[in-house]
Amino acid sequence: MKKRRLKKISLTILCFLLSALILCSGYMIWKDLTAKQTDISNFEKLQEIVEEKPKDTTDDSKEAIEEPTEKKRNIKPILLQNSDCIGWIYIPNTNISYPVMHTPNEPQKYLRLNFDKKYSSSGVPFLDYRCSDETNLIIYGHNMKNGTMFSDLKKYLDTSFLADNKIIEFETADGITHYEIVEVLRCDNTSEIYNELTASKPRELMLSTCYGSAKSGRLVIRAKEIAT
Repeated sequence: MKKRRLKKISLTILCFLLSALILCSGYMIWKDLTAKQTDISNFEKLQEIVEEKPKDTTDDSKEAIEEPTEKKRNIKPILLQNSDCIGWIYIPNTNISYPVMHTPNEPQKYLRLNFDKKYSSSGVPFLDYRCSDETNLIIYGHNMKNGTMFSDLKKYLDTSFLADNKIIEFETADGITHYEIVEVLRCDNTSEIYNELTASKPRELMLSTCYGSAKSGRLVIRAKEIAT
């Protein structure tokens, strides 16, 4: 009788623990999905802000005269909202339309922070800390399974997609710079491509995201600045 009772108690405890584990796992999955959906919603709000065109003005002030002559977006509000933000990257026919951060003294600050500086598994695309106005530009972004951030860079492994979608727009307070994709590379993060930051103009823009099963695997898009 005692053995049966102990066995019954053990089964009850085991069922309880399994149920608790299932509930805990379900909660963690729900929490992760909710967090990622929140990230998507936050970026959509930022997109709405930059897509609002600046109001026309006849102001003859010095500030008005110094406004960039070419603007597709109103990025000034987000530059003011977060001083770490330096611009906006956009690639037609992809989901890539995001702010770009630059924190030279904290190289990977936005690896796991959102635009509001709160924890986020998505992070925010950010410029390599070594980059400046005098160097090539390398922008990093996560390869998210839900198709956000730089996940769409994988589309460029399809030569037909590459042929029809070669232009990248990078807009800063000074206006828009257009780049044309010249190469798609699958490489390792120790590759020499990561150190090519001092080439003379026309400058290059490199977009980098994780790729493949190895932690060091990367997919890199190289693009050259073009005159418009």
